[in-house]
Amino acid sequence: MRPVIEMHGIHRIFESEAGFAHVLHHIDFTVSRGEFVAITGPSGSGKSTLMNIIGCLDTPTAGTYRLAGLDVSALTDDELSEVRAETIGFVFQSFNLLPRLTVLENVMLPLAYTGAPRARREPRAVAALRAAGLGVDHYDHRVSELSGGQMQRVAIARALVNDPPILLADEPTGNLDTRTGALVLDTFRALRDAGKTIVLITHDPGVAAAADRAVSIRDGRLYHENAAVPNPPAVLLGGPR
Repeated sequence: MRPVIEMHGIHRIFESEAGFAHVLHHIDFTVSRGEFVAITGPSGSGKSTLMNIIGCLDTPTAGTYRLAGLDVSALTDDELSEVRAETIGFVFQSFNLLPRLTVLENVMLPLAYTGAPRARREPRAVAALRAAGLGVDHYDHRVSELSGGQMQRVAIARALVNDPPILLADEPTGNLDTRTGALVLDTFRALRDAGKTIVLITHDPGVAAAADRAVSIRDGRLYHENAAVPNPPAVLLGGPR
């Protein structure tokens, strides 16, 4: 079965008045369907840039990226937006929930953006909340009435509501205590068991250990089992994207 994420020879170079910054160097990275993979690395290692490319929020300077079989390396911004909406659910450290809305309303919101009929929004939101492990007694609560762990479950449910095959989680336990973070990781493992593909970005090796597999990124180079890609080919700075 073809991997759901396939990256080959990915480079990312940023140009500014100060010159060129070569942030990612020859990244080769694949993720199988239904796999739970963690990417770990310190601040400034390039993991945020890699996350943005995986999530179709940015495009590489060089190399190829296939997402669910589609070459997204050179798509337009509108095309990338469509791919994101259909393929990836995002979970962030800061939750990004709307405090004036109820739990159920927060989870239904992405369905309104996609034009889903109103009668279908609530059942799908309820199903997503159940999959994220949040009890029905919280559905009418405002976000301000929830604990950090409950808010993250709502954020996971919101990411699930459009039924994307991939979840991309950026430091999802960063604002949680150890016990609550472990419960959120249990939720990700349950979603993996249900067939979702999960890529988790973290600076914490302990969190990364909860995944099926972990890779690390340092100085823009990806390490698999403590081995970096040897002698990566050079990329012409300022060349075509």
